[in-house]
Amino acid sequence: MSERVGAASESKVDPDWSHDQMVDASDMRCPLPVLKARKRLLAMTTGDRLLVVATDPMSAIDIPHYCQESGNVLVADDRISETFRYLIRKA
Repeated sequence: MSERVGAASESKVDPDWSHDQMVDASDMRCPLPVLKARKRLLAMTTGDRLLVVATDPMSAIDIPHYCQESGNVLVADDRISETFRYLIRKA
C-alpha cells in the first residue's frame, strides 16, 4: 500500500511509473539523493522521466523543493514502508 508524501504536479490515482532512467539513492542521506538526481537530470533530454528511490525521510522535503526550484516536474511521489519514490520529468 502506498502513501502520498508530497504534492506531485500531475497527481493521478494510479500514476504511470514508467521511466527512462533511475537513481537508487537508498541508504544515502541528505543531500546525496538530490545531488544524484540533479546530476542525472542534467544529462537527460527534455521530457525524459527519472525515477528516484530513496530511504532518507528528508527526501520528502528535498526532492519536491528541488523540482520546484529547478523547473523540473514532480510527476508522482509515494512511500512504501521506508522507501520513497519520486518520478521527475525533465523540463
